[in-house]
Amino acid sequence: MVIAIAIVRTKDLLAVVMLSGIYGLLSACFFVVLDAVDVAFTEAAVGAGISGLLMLAAITITGRKEAPKRHKPFLALFVVLVTGSMLIYGTMDMPYFGAVDAPVHQHVAPRYIQQSMEEVGIPNIVTSVLGSYRAFDTLGEVAVIFTAGIGVLSLLSLPRRRKKPHSDDATEEQMHERHMVVRIVSKALIPFILLFALYVQFHGDFGPGGGFQAGVIFAAAIILYTMLFGLDTAQKVFNPSIIQLLAAVGLLLYASVGVVSMLNGANFLDYNVLADEPLTGQHIGILVIELGVGITVASVMLSIFFNFDARRQAIQNNNKQKGEQDVSRTL
Repeated sequence: MVIAIAIVRTKDLLAVVMLSGIYGLLSACFFVVLDAVDVAFTEAAVGAGISGLLMLAAITITGRKEAPKRHKPFLALFVVLVTGSMLIYGTMDMPYFGAVDAPVHQHVAPRYIQQSMEEVGIPNIVTSVLGSYRAFDTLGEVAVIFTAGIGVLSLLSLPRRRKKPHSDDATEEQMHERHMVVRIVSKALIPFILLFALYVQFHGDFGPGGGFQAGVIFAAAIILYTMLFGLDTAQKVFNPSIIQLLAAVGLLLYASVGVVSMLNGANFLDYNVLADEPLTGQHIGILVIELGVGITVASVMLSIFFNFDARRQAIQNNNKQKGEQDVSRTL
């Protein structure tokens, strides 16, 4: 609560981003205490990781300081207080947290715990729920991520990025030389981060992880490379057009598993018919759809960051060229 209040009260947006990362790490710790390791993994990767990087990219465009308030939004405060009070009142009839006689502990949880291994054959029950029992809902989440990426691409499509002046190359090279230690350490760490992302991707059946976490970790490694070596260098290795294409490929790969299931006479995203043995089919189906999730998540995160960074450079180049033109006119 203290960190949340500090986030609201702080005017320095860089400090807000740092506090948000701390909030995400603390939330991850809470989930670990509650034995929700998968959720903690996601919160640490997304809340304390990639979200902070994207917000850092955003404040390079908006500025570091929050704009002063020109009015006092008492009406907005009143609406928020009333809505919050109604939400709190609505939770009064809910069972106490962790109560044994809660409905969720009488039917849903025992059903998954007792029968998921027999029906799905995956040791990680969370993966069984997300990838099999509620696979259609997870498909919707991936579609939402893809839609968010499309929205950012649409909003940040202008102004177009102009050709960078040659003088900027020397400036960036000097900047990289000043960060030589960070660059060398990052070069040593990035391969291991990518390898860990692959481990999380393909080990999600047996432990905490899966496509969402792996995609974010993979994207974070490439974003780290971009922040240290520049956007142009990163785009030579990771083509933005191919990354945008992969965002759609991952979603289509997920949905195609459901289509294949229907062509084999089963329901949409029913993996039992993907192999002769139902448990083998479940394993194959979950492996493929998690791969689709990882591809889409990583591609969308990279596309968002690349567009933020390209937008920032375009604005800086435009301002620089405008300043040079004003100086030339003055002379």
